[in-house]
Amino acid sequence: MQHYTSLQDVQLNNAWLTIGSFDGVHLGHQKILEPLTAGAAQAGTPAVALTFYPHPSLVLRGPQSGYYLTTPEERARLLGEAGVDIVITHPFSVEVARIPAEDFLRSLKAHLGFTQLWVGYDFALGRHREGDIATLEKLSRELDYQLHQIPPYELDSVLVSSTRIRELLGKGDVQAAEALLGHQYSLGGIVLKGDGRGRTIGIPTANLSLAIEYAIPKKGVYVTQAQINGEVYPAITNVGVRPTFDAQREQPLVETHILDFDGDIYGKEMSLAFLARLRDEQRFDGVDALVAQINQDIEQAREYFESV
Repeated sequence: MQHYTSLQDVQLNNAWLTIGSFDGVHLGHQKILEPLTAGAAQAGTPAVALTFYPHPSLVLRGPQSGYYLTTPEERARLLGEAGVDIVITHPFSVEVARIPAEDFLRSLKAHLGFTQLWVGYDFALGRHREGDIATLEKLSRELDYQLHQIPPYELDSVLVSSTRIRELLGKGDVQAAEALLGHQYSLGGIVLKGDGRGRTIGIPTANLSLAIEYAIPKKGVYVTQAQINGEVYPAITNVGVRPTFDAQREQPLVETHILDFDGDIYGKEMSLAFLARLRDEQRFDGVDALVAQINQDIEQAREYFESV
């Protein structure tokens, strides 16, 4: 998979193209990608996904905390794993939003030479979202491409969408979110030095740096898997404000204890996959009560990993 950060950097012929946000690359997105990638492979032509960063909603409506399910790099990786050959993460701005749909499609035609276009059921592009399905169908005859619209996808009568997945994460239901994603929900960042309190109580933790734009599961304790330098480790993770110690903290921390691990990982990249929720975050009367509960959490996590 090749990942480009601007449409201007790409020059292709006869591409099969899809356009969308693809945040999370969930099962609904995969229903678009499956016929696109299979058909492109059979035709011997590149399967291309064009997406945008920042997300158009955040540019047009203002910043929102907890919005993104994936970074541009994670999204490109997931798209590649789904069979996409070329991912283009085009910069989105107010100026891009003002481009008429026909002009933008002509630019895509000039750079990609696309002959097949795959879009979702609610797709629209261009100024004032004027490039709806009817407009795309009309322009297909002039610009010589075939349009494919994929209907909405439901799982157990639930519409699969990035919005629904964010709602589930906000409730702490990481397993339901995983079901709609088709893969485990994960967060990635750099391990920061904390105050060292975890090590003083015999339970060292790695603090993950995260931008507030990314969706964090509801405060609580989770069974997780930590990936560092390509190695995967069982872990438990606390998402919260540490009420036993920091009564005034507002911004949640993501602190991970990696089971049976004592390496130095400060400054390294770590990815956390959320597997199951153990309990709510709570305030304890003292350190001893907290340590006792964390040890119970660790035992529950061990039982989880032994059962899967």
